[in-house]
Amino acid sequence: MSMTAEQFAEAFERIKKQMAQVIVGQEELVDGVLVGLLARGHVLVEGAPGLGKTLVARTLAVVSGCAFKRIQFTPDLMPSDVTGSSVFDRQSSTFTFVPGPIFAQLLLADEINRAPAKTQSALLEAMQDRQVTVDGTSRLLPQPFVVVATQNPVESQGTYPLPEAQLDRFLVKLTVADPPRDVEQTIVRNHASGFDPSDLRHVTSVTTPEELVAMQSFAQTVRVDDSIIAYIVDLARKTRDDRAIELGASPRASIALLKAAQVVAASEGRAFVTPDDVKPMVKPVLRHRVLLHPDAQLQGTSPDERIDDILRTLPVPRAA
Repeated sequence: MSMTAEQFAEAFERIKKQMAQVIVGQEELVDGVLVGLLARGHVLVEGAPGLGKTLVARTLAVVSGCAFKRIQFTPDLMPSDVTGSSVFDRQSSTFTFVPGPIFAQLLLADEINRAPAKTQSALLEAMQDRQVTVDGTSRLLPQPFVVVATQNPVESQGTYPLPEAQLDRFLVKLTVADPPRDVEQTIVRNHASGFDPSDLRHVTSVTTPEELVAMQSFAQTVRVDDSIIAYIVDLARKTRDDRAIELGASPRASIALLKAAQVVAASEGRAFVTPDDVKPMVKPVLRHRVLLHPDAQLQGTSPDERIDDILRTLPVPRAA
């Protein structure tokens, strides 16, 4: 299934418009999740309970027509609860593999940082290689495959910080803040009128998994000039030179920023990337890939603030 930039932009807007029937005031979150999906990446969403993180993932699954599974991460969740396991069949005297919930096109890993590292690591192979190995046998996951993981702020009670290796597998990390007063009034008014967020029957599918795969393929063909590539690489490298940052972004971060910018460009109906396609994705792509020095943390500095400083000081390439 071939696609043009105009068709990509039309499909992107169609999905957003349908999701807007349910999601109020979270446009950046919706855009970020869509960019992650269409860049063949995974999305980490951080925010306090009750801000619509789970609702966004559920709505996207319905709108996109993707097979959806949800895993509620808890301290007693085992890796086999995620990947599946082999069960002995007495009648045939053989072991039969029973797939776990990870065999979905859109997997919601809810409150992922409430499970210990051993269970969190069960996702690593799936997120990186899009396959699951159980009892020595590797099984491919369906396409498209995207993990949308939600987590409460790390300071919350009963949470485990995600290992750096796992954080690096998320293409973007999106943060969800409390909505403005007028938006919150709209949300409460909708509920007063009978809106039920658990009932998505009035939301219809406006695309197919096959079209999403075609969109993913098209995004990879969006042209990126050498000046833009240099800009992306310099942004990542600046995080390694920043005195407030102990661990900077890796080359994988540069690649992730490239892929995200390609999707942003395509969503605007263009087959080439500009600096303005890169800038809005810098913080979502880099914020979870940098580790601040303890002194900077004590001073209350955030990764977003350091990234903003880098964006301000780095020269932007001129249009050709």
